[in-house]
Amino acid sequence: MKRFSVKSKLTLLLTALAAVVAILIFSLLLFISSSVSVSSSMAALSDTARKNASLISMENGKLAFDDSFSFYHHGITTLIYSKSKALVAGQPPVNFSFSDDFQNGTVRTVPSDDTSYLVADIYLPFGWDDGVWIRALSEAPDNGRIAADITFVFFIIFPVFLLLAALGSYLIVKLSFRPLDKISRTVSAINEAKDLSGRIGLKGNDEFSRLSDAFDGMFERLERSFDAEKQFTSDASHELRTPVAVIKSACEYAEKFDETAEERRETIEMTHRQANKMSELINQLLNITRLDQGTEKLSIADVELGSLVHSLCCEQGYDINRLHIQAQEGVFVSGDSMLLSRLIKNLVDNGFKYGKESSCVWITVYKNEDEALVSVRDDGIGIADEYKEKIWQRFYQVDASRGEDSGIGLGLFMVQQIARAHGGYVTLDSTLGIGSEFILHLPLRK
Repeated sequence: MKRFSVKSKLTLLLTALAAVVAILIFSLLLFISSSVSVSSSMAALSDTARKNASLISMENGKLAFDDSFSFYHHGITTLIYSKSKALVAGQPPVNFSFSDDFQNGTVRTVPSDDTSYLVADIYLPFGWDDGVWIRALSEAPDNGRIAADITFVFFIIFPVFLLLAALGSYLIVKLSFRPLDKISRTVSAINEAKDLSGRIGLKGNDEFSRLSDAFDGMFERLERSFDAEKQFTSDASHELRTPVAVIKSACEYAEKFDETAEERRETIEMTHRQANKMSELINQLLNITRLDQGTEKLSIADVELGSLVHSLCCEQGYDINRLHIQAQEGVFVSGDSMLLSRLIKNLVDNGFKYGKESSCVWITVYKNEDEALVSVRDDGIGIADEYKEKIWQRFYQVDASRGEDSGIGLGLFMVQQIARAHGGYVTLDSTLGIGSEFILHLPLRK
């Protein structure tokens, strides 16, 4: 059995709602039509009786009628009776036979032979002992006939109304669901092409726009996750190839030749160094991937940078004769102390690693109006202009000829990533042969 689409269901529901509303309006119309017709007829009858009463006068003992007086007007008959209730003027309807007493100033319904009548009586006095009765009457509205007429009209109009309601409901639903159709088509296209770079991009502030934004955010996160996974796989496979090859060659050599105790010790030491390098590489790649994806949970707290730098340098055991610290007090930032320590350690290690023999590293902590700054300066070999942009890239090394001491080329990349995770950045000022200065810029704690 074929299921109805949401559009079809909504169209049917809206059409059914319109039909129910139409039936309720019809029922209400039937209910009020009788009272409205009777009340309007009574009001017209009363107005006619009063108007005609104003057009009658007594002249020389005889009744005189104004020229605009009419005994029959718009279905209302006016009769004139004497004080003794004898008919003086006017012609009553043929089927009207009513001998009930007169009631001055009232409008009422009275039954006759075949038809009910509405009757209004007004007494018009002339002097103390004379006067006339003015009686206005008209046939009472036939409520049954009115209801039958309304029902007849309703059953002619209702099918047309229902068709228009169905058409209008379908158009409204179709227009309303147009953004959802676009979302569905875009998601299907992204799924078929397996290209997570596509976006829906609906503009607005309605429910469909918010759904589109949610999908776009999901695609963006998925794209970052897949890109990070591909980057991690590519980096790991590329960078692990060399240490794995070295370990494999050392093992094959040890198996093939009868090594001396000294050679075996050297082989084990080399294998250990390569294993440590692989472990460091994997840890750094995982940390960078987490920073890229935003899954690295930052333990945000108030950090006093001067105290952080002093504690870090004491823990690392740097040569105090080569490391000089000048820290302004009260430089607070909001950040993760572990990640910030790793950032500063990488910069200090680079300063010593690429410095000249017995070179020094200077660390300065200070602040300006809205920034906290940490400067790490060395008097080392410096960096040529053509390399200043490249050093922030993954695995880039200015001097790869330094062998195992050259590192793996992820230190400065991670430095920049940690700075960005804290809403800051790192700048470089370097002169070849004189030295380099890296400056960490962080927003001050608010």
